[in-house]
Amino acid sequence: MAYRKFKADFLFTGNEMLDGNAVLVTGENGIVQTILSLGEAGDDIEILNGIISPGFVNCHCHLELSHMKGLIPEKTGLVDFLLSVIKQRNFSADIIQQSIADAEKKMIENGIVAVGDICNTTDTLSQKNQGNLYYHNFIETIGFPETVAEQRFQGSVEIFNQFAQQYSLPIESNSIVPHAPYSVSKKLFGLIANFPGNHVLTIHNQESEEENKFIKSGDGDLTRLYKSLGLDISFFKPTGKRSLENHLPHFYKNRSLILVHNVATNEEDFVAMKDEGWSMTENTNPTIDHRPSTNLFFCLCPNANKYISGTLPDIDLLIKHNCKIVIGTDSLSSNHQLDILEELKTIQQNFPHIETKTLLQWATLNGADALQLNDVVGSFEKGKQPGVVLIENVIDGKLTGQSKAKRII
Repeated sequence: MAYRKFKADFLFTGNEMLDGNAVLVTGENGIVQTILSLGEAGDDIEILNGIISPGFVNCHCHLELSHMKGLIPEKTGLVDFLLSVIKQRNFSADIIQQSIADAEKKMIENGIVAVGDICNTTDTLSQKNQGNLYYHNFIETIGFPETVAEQRFQGSVEIFNQFAQQYSLPIESNSIVPHAPYSVSKKLFGLIANFPGNHVLTIHNQESEEENKFIKSGDGDLTRLYKSLGLDISFFKPTGKRSLENHLPHFYKNRSLILVHNVATNEEDFVAMKDEGWSMTENTNPTIDHRPSTNLFFCLCPNANKYISGTLPDIDLLIKHNCKIVIGTDSLSSNHQLDILEELKTIQQNFPHIETKTLLQWATLNGADALQLNDVVGSFEKGKQPGVVLIENVIDGKLTGQSKAKRII
């Protein structure tokens, strides 16, 4: 077997940062063989400048919206952003398909190896079947009135079946998921929760304080969304609870759940999670049917948050509560690029005390855990094929504004 050997200033394994004495050894196909010291590695070592990392995992993307790049103004707020997305979906199939292909190519160049992708259509299916990246397809369901729950759910089941029958990735890689707490009825939540095989779920969570306001009291800017869509919501009864506390009971605790955005998540929400039995700490007794820490994930999409509202999540709060954090890009309708490293740079710029190895773990091993792909990607462990990425233009092991990711394998 032919081997490739890589050495850089730093080697990030997926959970620890090694110095320049470490050498990564892979097969020609990128399957990890071992990590050796420089003295043990012999000759033919490829010397690189920067940080070597496993490929990145993008836990939240809307690849099918790639044709909308640059169409929606920045900082409109959530409601106007959503209305713009709804109004601007009508493009020719050729434009949509080319935009999807171009966006996937960019993700590969930017070091991404796996994607949790939101799907309202089958538009991305043919591109995904080329096998360039690992995908978990989240078939998104929307339907706020109880009366449309069955119809909307069946529509999602039809899309799910097309992915299940045609997507060639040889692992369970499809789920039916709710869009957001303000767009899914209790009945529809129930249909989703009880759908067989839904082992990984995701939901847009607390992307704006307006979401908490609407769920709790029934007023706020989200009422303008329903009015603009001509939707009668007189049936809705405010719960008196913040959004996260209200929708968590709809999910089973023994399934993985990725909460996306979390811009308006606060201390009160963690009190509610604890009261509902959602633990942020490791489950040391696997015989008890409780969610381990690795089953609840908080996905950050900071550049999309800046694009839509100019507001970032309280990441220090998530760290304080030992949350399992992962990273997403959202879509090109709400971001200038699909680049995980750019998300990490934004986090570091605003939270400079967070260590580089922590950021990289969020973007690699944690993401692989969230999408249940940790047998194949996320870390440099023997037998895995996680991709090899070089992060250039780092100073003393920290990212800079000029840092770029370069796909090596």
